[in-house]
Amino acid sequence: MTESDPEPNPAHKRRPRYRGTHPRTFGEKYKELAPEKYPDLVEHVKQRGMTPAGQHVSIMVDEVLAALDAQPGERGVDGTLGYGGHASRILERLVPGGRLLGLDVDPIELPKTEARLRKLISDDSALLVRRTNFAGLRAALFEVGFGDGVDFVFVDLGVSSMQIDDPTRGFTFKVDAPLDMRMNPARGVSAAQWLERVSIEELTRVLVDNSDEPFAERIAREIDRRRGSLLTTRALADAIREALPKQVDEDEGLRSTRRVFQAVRIEVNDELRVLDGLLRALPECLRPGGRAVVLTFHSGEDRRVKRAFEAGVKDGVYSTVNDDVIRASPEEQRANPRSSSAKLRWALRP
Repeated sequence: MTESDPEPNPAHKRRPRYRGTHPRTFGEKYKELAPEKYPDLVEHVKQRGMTPAGQHVSIMVDEVLAALDAQPGERGVDGTLGYGGHASRILERLVPGGRLLGLDVDPIELPKTEARLRKLISDDSALLVRRTNFAGLRAALFEVGFGDGVDFVFVDLGVSSMQIDDPTRGFTFKVDAPLDMRMNPARGVSAAQWLERVSIEELTRVLVDNSDEPFAERIAREIDRRRGSLLTTRALADAIREALPKQVDEDEGLRSTRRVFQAVRIEVNDELRVLDGLLRALPECLRPGGRAVVLTFHSGEDRRVKRAFEAGVKDGVYSTVNDDVIRASPEEQRANPRSSSAKLRWALRP
């Protein structure tokens, strides 16, 4: 080709083909996965009370913002950046002069979220991002020059919809996929590998401690019986359903399946140990008058946060905590059923 030759026409790229009149699987929902190109379609999906594919509807945003009470010029931490829904609203309250450190362990979603947030801010220095879990909060603060602490720390312990809904991540049983469940797929063992080697006794304990599963022992024994074949999300879901008593109806069976998937995910990602590490480090990460706000999604998490905050009051490292847990409003629970299990607690440094 010479300099005078015209540029060849780019090849036309057809939209993904799918069966039926509407896309059904995650990968087929190309409009929802490109919200900047199809904002009207994405808003329509949200108005129907659904979460667009590849996105996440942040939970209890107004309640979180009220508890954080972020002010212009302050610096703080969003310890679970996720899709960036909470962070985008927090950043609005920090201008001018404030800075937000966002942490997340997910190497797949974090770059997307950082790029999305940077398009929303005029001062690029207002946002700092590090790939680590929140147990590494203290080290991250020193790394970015916040060694004397921050004015607030927020942590949302829920799994983002982008992770749950993407079948390649192995978090959901709605479609058949490799049983992975790791927040960082490059580290640790997958859920399938963990289930292959865990004992019946340990698995029973995990199902009770991590999700209060009433049929924990029956399910653990059925999983043990099927060792070597539990490689996909559907295989695990089938094992759970087979283990349940015959009188358990379909709805209760689905609840057990969700609880087991939750319990395994928590164990694979060592979530409770990571949470305990954060709760120990939190007081020394806050400046005087600093606020800690934690959003939990099951009783095991909430008990840990409640006990740590109450112990902090007795030890004098916190001056005040909320006595009554804060829940999502009935309107939000109807619009976003994933908010129904959320509980918010906060603590204030003297």
